[in-house]
Amino acid sequence: MYRNVGSPSANIPEHWHYISFGLSDLYGDNRVHEFTGADGPSGFGFELTFRLKRETGESAPPTWPAELMQGLARYVFQSENTFCSGDHVSWHSPLDNSESRIQHMLLTEDPQMQPVQTPFGVVTFLQIVGVCTEELHAAQQWNGQGILELLRTVPIAGGPWLITDMRRGETIFEIDPHLQQERVDKGIETDGSNLSGVSAKCAWDDLSRPPEDDEDSRSICIGTQPRRLSGKDTEQIRETLRRGLEINSKPVLPPINPQRQNGLTHDRAPSRKDSLESDSSTAIIPHELIRTRQLESVHLKFNQESGALIPLCLRGRLLHGRHFTYKSITGDMAITFVSTGVEGAFATEEHPYAAHGPWLQILLTEEFVEKMLEDLEDLTSPEEFKLPKEYSWPEKKLKVSILPDMVFDSPLH
Repeated sequence: MYRNVGSPSANIPEHWHYISFGLSDLYGDNRVHEFTGADGPSGFGFELTFRLKRETGESAPPTWPAELMQGLARYVFQSENTFCSGDHVSWHSPLDNSESRIQHMLLTEDPQMQPVQTPFGVVTFLQIVGVCTEELHAAQQWNGQGILELLRTVPIAGGPWLITDMRRGETIFEIDPHLQQERVDKGIETDGSNLSGVSAKCAWDDLSRPPEDDEDSRSICIGTQPRRLSGKDTEQIRETLRRGLEINSKPVLPPINPQRQNGLTHDRAPSRKDSLESDSSTAIIPHELIRTRQLESVHLKFNQESGALIPLCLRGRLLHGRHFTYKSITGDMAITFVSTGVEGAFATEEHPYAAHGPWLQILLTEEFVEKMLEDLEDLTSPEEFKLPKEYSWPEKKLKVSILPDMVFDSPLH
């Protein structure tokens, strides 16, 4: 924790600067992180930073940011999901446990801390930026980098170094009402959303399978243990999510069987689960032998927060020829929505519902997306309806349920 004097002439106030230590590889001896060589990422490849405005009279940095960063680090170690610049974190609580409106986070490159080459790999520094709920929603609907740029232009909302002020009582859209219409709304219309997926409470059922056919069932809600996502599927989903943060002229899902060299897929480090479980029961079924199955009818299940993102998925992603993935945080499964313009998908217009193990892909035509947006309009105001809520399109053999959180916390999930 460091005291940074800032630069008043550049609208950079004095602040506390927090830097994590341990998401990268500190030892290079495989004690905590797998050592992959000096040219690859060190550990998870990044450390977290945070800049908190110093209050008048403060002689020591508050310690709550350290607890916040520990919580994010715990998520990274347990899930092995890494962060990228432009990512958002839905926290749903004041970051300092006060009454503040700053209740969520965006991530960006630290303006001072440049990437460093260490003997154990490369380390980048990702800065946490506290934001209001309205700013988080704008980042989801449009893109995180665009909202970060707007925050930089408003001194009291972050300024050039994106310093978090927990006492900020107004959103950037309340400070400057023109930002919503002239920048965000136009950006959504022109660019769509570059949010390619979220970790979520979700599940899916294959309604075309008889209930007693458990042997080859892909139902995520059956009492028996569902098959795990293979290492290659997991890497593909991670690569899909990472690529969504990049502006590509043509959306492409990475191939199911990517070319892997020394355990690496592109520039991504291999999952620790791959190496730790390679000899376990989860690897009994070789990835290449898990056949892709075409499904006749599916039932999708989301909690309220995840369901509220479906219109974003449809309007901000699929109508712009892109894809969107829900990766379960309570079970080993994923749901990817794809449009007809996405290459590399195993769902097709002829067979729009397809599963590869516990990974479901759903291909939606533009006409059906428009129909769904009409029917799901009330999801944009989720506080106005009671759970559970069900939507059904019998002609498409598709059903969507919005369920309470506790349903996904049960042992069956």
